[in-house]
Amino acid sequence: MRHRKQGRKLGRTSSHRKALFRNQATALFEHEQIRTTLPKCKELRRVAEKLITLAKRGDLHARRQAAKMLYGRDLHYTPRRGESGAIDKHDILQKLFDEIGPRYQDRSGGYTRIIRGELRKGDGAQMAYIQLV
Repeated sequence: MRHRKQGRKLGRTSSHRKALFRNQATALFEHEQIRTTLPKCKELRRVAEKLITLAKRGDLHARRQAAKMLYGRDLHYTPRRGESGAIDKHDILQKLFDEIGPRYQDRSGGYTRIIRGELRKGDGAQMAYIQLV
């Protein structure tokens, strides 16, 4: 029985799942809307809303906790030859804490919206858009 077991496995190992949600959360805060499958959207909502709640708190400890959950180039990263355009992790963290967090200061939850899209052509998966409200 699966009593009190939260979250979907999505056919991935736990480390793969964690990396997937880190990537998607970073992309969501960078673009404020992404398109993925419906089950991934529903799981990403849990991760993103926790990060926005940390951004609303705004203290140093919350910033460090949020930094553990975001992907991007680190401060000590040196790009390889021909690599450019990689977003800096600290830019997204700054956007999360300086723009997105204060935007929802008077809202007590429900920071994301999921809109169902079309079925994916290859395998018929239900696609959806997740966006910041």
